[in-house]
Amino acid sequence: MKNLLNLSKGVFTLAMLAGLSTQAQLIDEKDVTVTMDLQPVLQLDMTTANQIQFIFDDVLDYQAGIVQYAATTLKVSSTVSWDLYAIARSQGNLGATYWDQQVDYGTGTPNNSTNLLPLSLLELRQSRPNNGASIASAGGATYADYSSPFTTYQYTTGATDPTTGVTDPDIAPAGSGANSIYVDPAGGGAIPGPTHKYIAGHSGITASGADSMTGGSYMTATSGVSSDYYYNIDYRILPGLPATFPMAYDATGNNTEALAAGTYAEPGVYTMYVQYVLLEDQ
Repeated sequence: MKNLLNLSKGVFTLAMLAGLSTQAQLIDEKDVTVTMDLQPVLQLDMTTANQIQFIFDDVLDYQAGIVQYAATTLKVSSTVSWDLYAIARSQGNLGATYWDQQVDYGTGTPNNSTNLLPLSLLELRQSRPNNGASIASAGGATYADYSSPFTTYQYTTGATDPTTGVTDPDIAPAGSGANSIYVDPAGGGAIPGPTHKYIAGHSGITASGADSMTGGSYMTATSGVSSDYYYNIDYRILPGLPATFPMAYDATGNNTEALAAGTYAEPGVYTMYVQYVLLEDQ
């Protein structure tokens, strides 16, 4: 009986010790905060020559114009909704909306010639339509992008000057503003408005309706001409004969900026530049 009692005490003692051991276990916890900073990324990769040259030294080139095909390739990567547009700029030595004259051929000023050549005489054509411009027509845009084929320009006898209404055998028919590059009417770098052309997306930073392009990349989307993140750009200049640049139109593409009847471009070397802008739109 005594041994049984001692055994019971021993079992009880072990149980007590086990309980004390469990209660005495210590836990120390530390937390670390994990932060993820998703910065908006807009990346525009451009492949192009340093200079795109148009040399007019033949009558046929004046009449038919010169096209530089796929002279610029634009590739977009973005984590946010975006727009892409082109804007014509110059150094403004003759005015903010005119080409810069670098070389003047001749020592005098020929009759009826001018060196004030509008930036809008440069035409663009993009390789695929702008799929973000569905709202453009509602905003009053005549041309939402630069996807229209370059207009064929033919000279006819007895054509009528669209500005004066005067019929003259030396005046060509009216041109088209479908491809004339966007120029800020104030001569600055203002974002194109709802009535102007975009390469992709539309209407600036409004992010209204379906006017912006969704985030993505040319590296992951379908490549080539079927991708909304990949564009080849053609350039055309058509001086006409005489050189009045009948395809020069204002920012809306509705009003001609061709040289006035009886006036022609002064021979020389002229320069301007094109800015391609990738803009967050959300």
